[in-house]
Amino acid sequence: MDNLTAVFDLDGTLVDTAPDLVGATNHALSDIGLAPVGAKLLRPWISFGARRMIVEGLNHSGQALPDAEIDRLLDLFLVYYEGNIARESRPYPGVVAAIEALAADGARLAICTNKREGLSRSLLAALDLDRHFHALAGRDTFPVCKPHPDHLLGAVRMAGGDPRRALMVGDSCVDIQTAKAAGIPVIAVSFGYTDVPVSQLSPDRIIDHFDALMPAIRDLRDLPG
Repeated sequence: MDNLTAVFDLDGTLVDTAPDLVGATNHALSDIGLAPVGAKLLRPWISFGARRMIVEGLNHSGQALPDAEIDRLLDLFLVYYEGNIARESRPYPGVVAAIEALAADGARLAICTNKREGLSRSLLAALDLDRHFHALAGRDTFPVCKPHPDHLLGAVRMAGGDPRRALMVGDSCVDIQTAKAAGIPVIAVSFGYTDVPVSQLSPDRIIDHFDALMPAIRDLRDLPG
């Protein structure tokens, strides 16, 4: 894996953050007297960001609010989430072993996420994952974010890598669109947060568990061209 840069999405790819993100959404919605919205209804919207989760929670409850009020609820979400960022969030099974194996083989590791950089760093530190990565590009690290290709390309370069020898691992249409726009191969996990099955989004490979990541990467790198 020498000279490879592996770039990972965060929420729904490396870490199952849904319990804490859903909790923060319902905390914000409770401020206007709404009952909690179930995780099953909110999970598909996680990859679109906290504001979208709030909007979908409002839609489920039959509420329509002006943008300024949604922004106020987003502020409540962010304050609560920052204080409860790893209460229930955990790495997916096999994550630590997979990234340690990649690093041992000489790969450089980076994260490209639409979660804000500060929150991303807090989450990684709380879960003792931060030490594994050479770079982290959050939603607010660059002037652009996913699905703009420069978010991913910037993450590769921050890690000291070459986009011609990089790959992306993600869980949603946003990740797959970003990688395709950047001309970088993409491996999709089947267990993340997506509004459509990743099999319909034509990633280069799909894995059902992180135990399958190394074989999938080797398979991609062995292909001609």
